[in-house]
Amino acid sequence: MRVWRDFSDVPADLGRTVVTIGNFDGMHRGHRHVVAQAREVARRVGVDHVIAVTFDPHPIAVLRPDHAPAALTSIAERTRLMAEAGVDDVLVIPFSRDIAAWSPQEFIDRIIVDTLHARAVVVGANFRFGNRAAGDCNLLRAVGTEKDFELEEVTLDGGPQVWSSTYVRTCLAAGDVSGAAEALGRPFTTRGIVVKGDQRGRELGYPTANVAVGEGAAAPADGVYAGRLTVLDGPDAGTTYPAAISVGTNPTFAGERERRVESYVLDRDDLRLYDREVEVAFVERVRGMARFDSVEELLEAMAGDVADTRRALGL
Repeated sequence: MRVWRDFSDVPADLGRTVVTIGNFDGMHRGHRHVVAQAREVARRVGVDHVIAVTFDPHPIAVLRPDHAPAALTSIAERTRLMAEAGVDDVLVIPFSRDIAAWSPQEFIDRIIVDTLHARAVVVGANFRFGNRAAGDCNLLRAVGTEKDFELEEVTLDGGPQVWSSTYVRTCLAAGDVSGAAEALGRPFTTRGIVVKGDQRGRELGYPTANVAVGEGAAAPADGVYAGRLTVLDGPDAGTTYPAAISVGTNPTFAGERERRVESYVLDRDDLRLYDREVEVAFVERVRGMARFDSVEELLEAMAGDVADTRRALGL
């Protein structure tokens, strides 16, 4: 799959395509439903090239930075999930205030017609575009008649709760990783490089792989979770381990303020994960974050967390 990060990167001889447009953050079940429809439309109109258009950064991060939503996926992860869902290539539009000022007609002409040569456009029923979000599906359908592309308007998927990135963020903010997984169609994950922490976990008999929560990245509410850690590089790349996962700032020890994801791989103290990339998947919430008055109380709670993690993972 090719990932184009500028309009000029798109080949001039691209040919006719089927285009789907959206933020696609998280690539949840609703997004995958739209991509599946795009593939079906491509089959029907005799086009074998489905292109997804997404934006980086998120438009709200440019237009209202104080209200920018936490990112469920990086662009790299998003494009990987798009490829798995059936997208052939991705155009990542570097969103700016200049692009935000485009009229709906300019958006259609410059992206859908001139750059991607769309034979059909497939979007969710609530899709809006152009300056002040003035464009909608009715306009796309009308312009398509003139510009030789058809519109497929996809009814929002899910129920009774419609699947959306906002819904996934709401679940994560409440610590409801099971609800997030239902909407995503897979457990919520976070990726990062394992960094050396204060090594208190190792001293207590529970060595952890620590990954910082990146600025602007989504993460579950502070607490303890059952899940899995997968190593992404090195000779054992692809190996997955059951893990008890702590998210937060470790309130038992004063002075710790950095929010991080700390994964204790069950029954393993021999793994060497520093400076390696890992993926942490959240399966079930075990408990909320708590402050303990003594190390002994903390150790008792950690033993309980490990037992609860085993039960949650069916071990």
